Amino acid sequence: MKNILVLAIILFSITVTAQRNKLKNITEKNGNIGIGTKFPDELLTVKGKIHTQEVLVDLKGAVAPDYVFENYYDGTSKLNTTYRFPSLSEIENYIKEYHHLPGVPSAEEFEENGLSLKKMNLILLEKIEELTLFTIQQQKDIDLLKESLKEIDR
Repeated sequence: MKNILVLAIILFSITVTAQRNKLKNITEKNGNIGIGTKFPDELLTVKGKIHTQEVLVDLKGAVAPDYVFENYYDGTSKLNTTYRFPSLSEIENYIKEYHHLPGVPSAEEFEENGLSLKKMNLILLEKIEELTLFTIQQQKDIDLLKESLKEIDR
């Protein structure tokens, strides 16, 4: 009986030690969990790569950039009353001066603050919607020019 108790204690100690060594890169401080860091500064802080098949970002409270189309076609937007569709010349002037797209953080801001997937995806979608509208307008202009050329050739 004594031998069984000693064996159980040894096995328990090995198991606890093995688990502790297995999770040595996980830290908990003030309710925050850190993986690969001893100083987690958020609920979950990971220093290193994350391998996953999918990331779901909750967009509750965010305004989807449908306001771009709303503003373009209706002249105003109920979704975002401060949004104004820029002209290509305004965008060009902004890029010349600041060397990045308007509404998109600069490289310096990315370096200083990191990147919020939620915010950045919404910004990129806004830019894609603006580009789509510019492309539609350019295609209309091209079609009109083609028709004008047909008229001239006749």
